[in-house]
Amino acid sequence: MKKLTLLLALIVLIGCKSKKEAIPNIKATEIAKEVTIEVTTEVPPEVTTVEVKIIKLVISKVDANLKTKAYELGKRILMTCNTSKFKPFNESEATQSVIDNITEENLSKTCTNFRQRYGAFKDLKLIDIYKDNESKTTIFRYKALYTKAVANKELRVYMNEQNQISAIKSMDWSDVFEKKLFRNTDADTN
Repeated sequence: MKKLTLLLALIVLIGCKSKKEAIPNIKATEIAKEVTIEVTTEVPPEVTTVEVKIIKLVISKVDANLKTKAYELGKRILMTCNTSKFKPFNESEATQSVIDNITEENLSKTCTNFRQRYGAFKDLKLIDIYKDNESKTTIFRYKALYTKAVANKELRVYMNEQNQISAIKSMDWSDVFEKKLFRNTDADTN
């Protein structure tokens, strides 16, 4: 019985060695020349070129001033639900379409609903930052924290190249980033 087990193990070992020899030997420098973008996930060995339009950024590598600005502008909107006062955005903070769409009247409708369902707004917790290279937009993905434990809301703050809010979107929280909601041109506070 021991001889049979040893023989089977030897056959499996020989089988594995023969498969490894069949794989072509590619130098790391040749692969590096072919792949010209930064990829944050593993790329299968059979892929030689990759086109990425949306990438997840490392939070610690994003400019601290930009992170602070996105946080403060996003928090300003949700704090309206607690204070019932909104300081309108100016042209250095937001695009004209956002300025036109986010008014105290529009926010008060949303805030009434949020206060009843989730309680008072507490804070924002930065979860992810994404970069859309096609539209040159940076998306800050926050988890909105409320006093009621049932609250699982997400706030996305879209910043353009001029570091202005180009859109804001509030939605139910999902652990998975949905790219279909990525490019948003309307200032939406649902």
